[in-house]
Amino acid sequence: MSASQTLKQLNAEWITPENFQRYGQVIFPNGDGKAFDAEDAQLNLQNGIPRFYMMRLSKNGHKFHKITRHIQCTQCLGSLAGKDWLMGVCPPDNAINEPVLAELAAFRIPGNCFIKLEVGTWHAGPYFEHEFVDFYNLELSDTNVVDHFTHDFLKSHQLTFEMIY
Repeated sequence: MSASQTLKQLNAEWITPENFQRYGQVIFPNGDGKAFDAEDAQLNLQNGIPRFYMMRLSKNGHKFHKITRHIQCTQCLGSLAGKDWLMGVCPPDNAINEPVLAELAAFRIPGNCFIKLEVGTWHAGPYFEHEFVDFYNLELSDTNVVDHFTHDFLKSHQLTFEMIY
């Protein structure tokens, strides 16, 4: 007999630097010439060759059951063309090898900023309803090969999540 699956809704709140602080940073535009400070992305890319690239993703809705983390670097993501998007996250805790279910959150991210995920932050996304979205991504050149750890909530808890707003 197979276990029943549950769909759990996560309220995706608009992202702010304050409500995203446990997971990383939100970076909004500043005037040219501003001196480097704590509002700028605090990057950790020393464990390899940085890779900055653009990726085109197709419409993928709001549901997920897998969540991933990278423990060797920070990661920056942002959409192009002003398109908003969603991201599920769980704070980093490198003392354990799975996300803490009770700390899972969802955010709605406008197209005029980018996020920097802290080292070890669990993340699911980007998700969106647009036909496609182009994203820029900053991580290490081998992040998806040697630093890609995924947890499957469907296997561990028979859970799928739906981000709503």
